[in-house]
Amino acid sequence: MQRRRSKGDFIGTPAENFMDTFERLPDTEKRVEASAILRRTLKISFPPVTDEELVLSTEETFLELDRREAEDGQS
Repeated sequence: MQRRRSKGDFIGTPAENFMDTFERLPDTEKRVEASAILRRTLKISFPPVTDEELVLSTEETFLELDRREAEDGQS
């Protein structure tokens, strides 16, 4: 499975192994495990999102939507 990496992203081998294992789970188990992960992340203190990060994320989203729209138009 290929993951998209943005500038500054780092996914180490343990995280890749975790995600690969997660993808092989049946959907019912994925929901259970995803819920457990979300509950645990509530305990993590994240730094505030910067304006630059918001702009980059928005740009990536719109570029992806444009790409999909262009693909749909070519079908």
